[in-house]
Amino acid sequence: MTSPIDLSKLKPNADNLLKQAVQAGHVPGVVAAASTSQGTVYEAAFGERALDQGVAMTTDTVFWLASMTKPIVGAAAMQLVEQGKLTLDEPAAKFLPELANVKLLTGWDSAGQPMVRAPQAQITLRQLLTHTAGFTSDIWNVDSARYLKTMNLPRAGSGKKIALSVPLTFEPGTRWEYGINIDWAGQVVAAVSGMRLGEYIQKNIAEPLGMSSTGFKITPAMRARLATVHQRDTLTGVLSTTPFEVSQDTEFDPGGGGLYSTAGDYLRFTRMILNQGRGNGNQILKPETIALMSKNAMGPLRVNLLRTQNPAASHDAEFFPGIEKTWGLTFMINEQLAPTGRSAGSLAWAGLPNAFFWIDPKKDLSGVILMQVLPFVDPHALGLFTAYEKAVYAASP
Repeated sequence: MTSPIDLSKLKPNADNLLKQAVQAGHVPGVVAAASTSQGTVYEAAFGERALDQGVAMTTDTVFWLASMTKPIVGAAAMQLVEQGKLTLDEPAAKFLPELANVKLLTGWDSAGQPMVRAPQAQITLRQLLTHTAGFTSDIWNVDSARYLKTMNLPRAGSGKKIALSVPLTFEPGTRWEYGINIDWAGQVVAAVSGMRLGEYIQKNIAEPLGMSSTGFKITPAMRARLATVHQRDTLTGVLSTTPFEVSQDTEFDPGGGGLYSTAGDYLRFTRMILNQGRGNGNQILKPETIALMSKNAMGPLRVNLLRTQNPAASHDAEFFPGIEKTWGLTFMINEQLAPTGRSAGSLAWAGLPNAFFWIDPKKDLSGVILMQVLPFVDPHALGLFTAYEKAVYAASP
């Protein structure tokens, strides 16, 4: 299946790439790591946690994961599917009645107000986990952006429950479009488990895997190692620190993007996937569940370009244009060999501040690279991720 990573080749190449990116001012700081199913094979940190503040980036630095939260929430949901407490294809309103009241946005009236009706089909957990339910994001969907502005609603990441009271922008199951679906899936987990989402994840995933620096709440020990989010000016390209932080006093835990963690902790999660559900001596998910999560779960639908509605938050976003991409439970899957060397059938996703991971079961390899730079898919940050991934594969026979 795999051969050992050639560390004598990987370390100098990866170190050089990361160091150069920091020295050139492309990113303030970065942590990158890679693992096989047997353990971590590379881990390094360069730069600063906050630009020009003199605090060095370290491998145990805590980052806002943003949407790298989603696969962990997906794993939580799949634990409950294993236990028979949830099902993938029944109406999810069976488990969370609020979903029965969700409407479909059909347009805008002459006064500029939204027009809605009931959707033709009820939403399922599978659709929530694959971004095919109809919930979209104001960052990439013009109608979602207009709706939040018109109705003066907060974003889902605010942790305010009213933020989830938005209509679908397409009929459930008819297409793929990225959105707040996993925030809803997280609320399904909370309803069925009787716990807050963060409490459930802590008890059933983070603690069993030894992910001691992962949570929605930033503990004092985590805060002492916290990296700062930076914003690149869209006109000048200059980076500056921002005061952004996910609210620590929320009505619900935002499963779409609220977790904080470290590269080492996240590698523990990816290693669990490589080990067919087992990590840190604990069976988190059954091997057959991992197999189900790791294959296309949305049939003929395909992942496509996300066109930005908010250039400060994200550029237009698509990984590996021209390569067929599907969605599992809850990962993007490249169905063809990627130009970085990533095998067909690998799992991946990312977080808004240019945090990235991939899991390659065929080559028994996973990687994480964490930055705190907006907008998403910033060319410098994306370029560094791509170069780092290539360096990892160049050292892998």
